[in-house]
Amino acid sequence: MKSRKLPKVCGLNCLTLLCIPLVLPILRCTAAGPGSGGSGNGGDFDYRLQRVRNVLKEVPLIDGHNDLPWNIRKFLKNQLKDFHFGGDLREMAPWSSSAWSHTDLRRLKEGMVSAQFWSAYAPCSSQHLDAVQLTLEQIDLIRRLVQLYPHHMALVTSAAGIEQTHRTGKIASLIGVEGGHAIGTSLSVLRMFYQLGARYLTLTHTCNTPWADCCKVDEPGKYPHIGGLSIFGKLVVKEMNRLGMIVDLSHVSVPTMLDALATSQAPLIFSHSSAHAICNSSRNVPDHVLQRIAINGGLVMVAFYPHFVSCSGQATLHDVVAHINHIREVAGIDHVGIGAGYDGVNLVPKGLEDVSKYPHLFATLLESDKWTEGDIAKLAGRNFIRVFNEVEAVRDQMDLLRVQPIDQSIPAEDIMGRSYCRYQGPRT
Repeated sequence: MKSRKLPKVCGLNCLTLLCIPLVLPILRCTAAGPGSGGSGNGGDFDYRLQRVRNVLKEVPLIDGHNDLPWNIRKFLKNQLKDFHFGGDLREMAPWSSSAWSHTDLRRLKEGMVSAQFWSAYAPCSSQHLDAVQLTLEQIDLIRRLVQLYPHHMALVTSAAGIEQTHRTGKIASLIGVEGGHAIGTSLSVLRMFYQLGARYLTLTHTCNTPWADCCKVDEPGKYPHIGGLSIFGKLVVKEMNRLGMIVDLSHVSVPTMLDALATSQAPLIFSHSSAHAICNSSRNVPDHVLQRIAINGGLVMVAFYPHFVSCSGQATLHDVVAHINHIREVAGIDHVGIGAGYDGVNLVPKGLEDVSKYPHLFATLLESDKWTEGDIAKLAGRNFIRVFNEVEAVRDQMDLLRVQPIDQSIPAEDIMGRSYCRYQGPRT
């Protein structure tokens, strides 16, 4: 028998009873919500949302990339006395009128975010000039911001620290340096960034460094500068392994991805990238690299920027779901995470408007029988914690073997290179 469409009463989908049947039915009313799914393992949206919240109480939700620090520099010149992070920035100028603003403490709490990598970013135009200084200033900004909100945030530098901070109800704040040009072709600077709390380095931004090619060289009509990682670039990866610093491959070219995977002894991440098979942006990860990431034990943290998700200026939450599912299918459930890229983009998917919406994404995934609460826990944070633990284990093993810091020794061809790849679009 074909089912009839049920009437809506006051916004509710209600199972109604005609007078004829002899057996009393069970009356069940379900409020229609975003992504509501009806029957099956998912159940209705509110029920799935509660299941997600129960998971996130136990497992930290970790996002791999947020560009709020650069917005503070852009809008407030890093003057935190004028920054009211604990308020609703949607109601405060200049944030209220900016398409680039998606983050404040209130919405982070609503989104149940337990750990956030804050980006210490310097633009490509600063390469060979003041990139090191700008990055130091951004690291200082992140540390000062955390210190201003000690009841809500804590600076964290280890996998164990994420879990410990989660149990206190605070937001674990981690630092990621975005763009290899930030180290000024100096392993000494890299080591000092680590000492200041940086726990990943994105090997390039959207510009080549003297030792690594960026994603732009993969685009039609463009040519590689190096063809992946140079000798010095491989030394950067090895020194990051020794330090216990995560290698981030978002923004790099495919040959650079493959060289880093062949060089690193530890798992690697993409802090904010999506699946190239669905959207062929050069910022996304092709399937053969996804397969290598699975072998490496690494992680792709899915970005939300519409141009990476739908290859257009518009996208929806369901488009992001498609990328998550594709990466899961190719690399496996243990190798997918979340790296939205909020505050570094001026366009966001419908349904994922700001940092408060992560639970809606997870609740939508639970519509499918393929997704369990255990899978959501892995996607939300357990996968990243595993990667971070393994990176630290490689560091500890190298320490036991008394592996020494790599001396600064740069081949001439590495220090002569210049950046040919200038791109001034969104910082994602």
